Amino acid sequence: MAEPESLRCSSVRNRGGVQRVEGKLRASVEKGDYYEAHQMYRTLFFRYMSQGKHAEARELMYNGALLFFSYNQQNSAADLSMLVLEVLEKSDTKVEDEILEHLAKLFSLMDPNSPERVAFVSRALKWSTGGSGKLGHPKLHQLLAVILWKEQNYSESRYHFLHSSDGEGCAQMLVEYSSSRGYRSEVDMFVAQAVLQFLCLKNKNSASVVFSTYTEKHPSIERGPPFVQPLLNFIWFLLLAVEGGKLTVFTVLCEQYQPSLKRDPMYNEYLDRIGQLFFGVPPKQSPSYGGLLGNLLNSLMGSGEEDDGAEEAHEDSSPIELD
Repeated sequence: MAEPESLRCSSVRNRGGVQRVEGKLRASVEKGDYYEAHQMYRTLFFRYMSQGKHAEARELMYNGALLFFSYNQQNSAADLSMLVLEVLEKSDTKVEDEILEHLAKLFSLMDPNSPERVAFVSRALKWSTGGSGKLGHPKLHQLLAVILWKEQNYSESRYHFLHSSDGEGCAQMLVEYSSSRGYRSEVDMFVAQAVLQFLCLKNKNSASVVFSTYTEKHPSIERGPPFVQPLLNFIWFLLLAVEGGKLTVFTVLCEQYQPSLKRDPMYNEYLDRIGQLFFGVPPKQSPSYGGLLGNLLNSLMGSGEEDDGAEEAHEDSSPIELD
């Protein structure tokens, strides 16, 4: 029992030391000595890191960033936010909800137009999946999507919702997006795009939830099914067909609704992919996705081995613009 007790005492002492240091740094910031305080934070960061005190370094940088944000010192705050990520990248810290919430909090306080925000979100998403090159932890995507939704940055919000598991939140955002930015004639296209993209990501559950929630809550959509809009009927039938898995049903469905599917050239591209994933349709012999369409699909599905630069580019972009 003595060893755990000694470890607890050491932890208490370390926490007390961090609190004393934070008090001095806070006093400097409150006096307006921003540069000096920022440099001291950096000095302490490297000192803690060299001593292997990763938790203390992360806590100090996180609280310091919040402090600088509260005084509108964006550059200093963004720098300390990056150091939070550096601790995570160089330590064996496990992905936990509290840490993801801290990262989202820092993101929410950054200037939406700053290049630091783009770099921060790209690194945060990469860390959240162990640096594997995947598209990021669904929980972090969900938190980012909500923040961007509040900022009325709907296209970016939609991108992150697609990589979360929050179909209901995505639908509610799309209702607002459609009502405030779209034409009445396009109310069906907003949700069709989302359902097809969720299916391309093999997320059947979110595809169903986003469709049912959107069609129920959108003020311009009459209760269904069946719906007045043919495209909504197609999506409804498609979701049923995906559950059944019968290729003949899928084929007839796509043929019957071609007039609606021609409203957006991407629909048939997505349906080619959905056919492969859920109905056993073999991939086309020749490369089917090239140019802009290929880039959009690769961005959506994260296919292929990407370098860091490519990943950063699509982490902060929406696969398809609806505007």
